Amino acid sequence: MSNVRPKKHLGQHFLVDQNIAMKIVEQLTLPGGVQDVLEIGPGMGVLTQYLLQHQEYRTTVVDIDKESIAYLQQHFPELGERIISADFLKTDLSTLFPGNFAIIGNFPYNISSQIFFKVLEHRDVVPEVVCMIQKEVAERLASPPGSKAYGILSVLLQAYYTIDYKFTVSEHVFNPPPKVKSAVIGLVRNSVKNLACDEILFRQVVKLSFGTRRKTLRNSLRSFNLPPEITTQPVFDKRAEQLSVQDFVELTQLVEQHKQ
Repeated sequence: MSNVRPKKHLGQHFLVDQNIAMKIVEQLTLPGGVQDVLEIGPGMGVLTQYLLQHQEYRTTVVDIDKESIAYLQQHFPELGERIISADFLKTDLSTLFPGNFAIIGNFPYNISSQIFFKVLEHRDVVPEVVCMIQKEVAERLASPPGSKAYGILSVLLQAYYTIDYKFTVSEHVFNPPPKVKSAVIGLVRNSVKNLACDEILFRQVVKLSFGTRRKTLRNSLRSFNLPPEITTQPVFDKRAEQLSVQDFVELTQLVEQHKQ
């Protein structure tokens, strides 16, 4: 499979470096004895070939591109019905997997955030994600509080996952080469089952806080009409990027108690 035929669809740049492909697959740890692995956007199978070398994995691939599906069916007949012709974002994952499953892939840059939001929806059955994404996005997801890169998705994902920036990938190992560098990150589910606050409101608070990230939280959260005696608390003098996940949980509790 070293002569994998690259092509591009959905903003995806196909990896052609076999050593990088092998290294990405090696990042999987499959915590808790998980066997099912879902590869998103396999294209011409550059990662798939190395996943299939692990007989302990039960690999399923999903791709929206019909030409890729035909190629995979021809070159990886052992996958059989585990080659899924579908849009991952619209796929009912519960029909594919009865239990937990890990996710891996070279995510198309233009839908990577949407993929992560879907991962969040299925966080109780997705204990691990290993993916290659745009370097700037990878840095954002793994950034700690206080960093300029720290943002909405950083907080939402770090609430439920430990995120590890694995390694940077040069643009020259893709065909066609993207204009930016890429990076591989790993997400492993943490021990938080539920946040100690209303989780829908938590997401709303985080989004509003970062919506005007240069302003203090007092201004960003004005639409909640919090009483003045609440907004004089020191936390409201801060900006969104200064708050940890736990800080946002406590802020959400405050908003929940006092919003009008």
